Amino acid sequence: MPFFKLRLRSLAIALGTCLLLTGLHTGLPSTVTATALSTTPTTEIERSQPFIRPSLLADLQTTLSQAESSPLAQANVGEARQTYIAILKPQAVVPTAPETAARAVVGAVLVGDRLVIRANFRDLSSGFRDYAKDPVSPPNPNITSGFHLHRGNANQNGPFQYALAVTLDPSGISGSATGELTLSPEQKQALSDGLIYFDIHTTRNRGGELRGVLIPS
Repeated sequence: MPFFKLRLRSLAIALGTCLLLTGLHTGLPSTVTATALSTTPTTEIERSQPFIRPSLLADLQTTLSQAESSPLAQANVGEARQTYIAILKPQAVVPTAPETAARAVVGAVLVGDRLVIRANFRDLSSGFRDYAKDPVSPPNPNITSGFHLHRGNANQNGPFQYALAVTLDPSGISGSATGELTLSPEQKQALSDGLIYFDIHTTRNRGGELRGVLIPS
């Protein structure tokens, strides 16, 4: 099987995992239900693949390729690396899922202790929350955008770790985001444990419009 098809299949399985996790944590109707835990995860994920929207898979392929082709990733070809993806959905927002048609995806590659992040988002309900005019309490100067990396469990809001640099398209509600950061040992362990997630904050949904956990691809 050609490499491209292998990558697409790998991404589809990882995407199915994201959708499975979202369904289980939110209790929303899903093609994969809690009773599926008695069967092998891969089988259930593969069964869910016909319901995965091709646009999400294409977006994941794009963001992951961008992360892997970044100068940092290309300059350290000899180091151990792992790729990750995240699907950001409103149903994963804690404590209340907002009503929105927005979606976002993240592709990332860990090279040594450096995490390279590429993301895109579509159809937000409004523009990003402006933390200069609407800061958290107490204000945090490191929160420079409304696209964040956090550390925490799926059913709670964990501490802020990093803000991505956001580029908007002319609509002001779609665009892309990038980031590169050095992970501490605690952050690397959290990533390994599935405790790193991304969220997006908008003016309409200040506490969060989209959220998704970063998982291996």
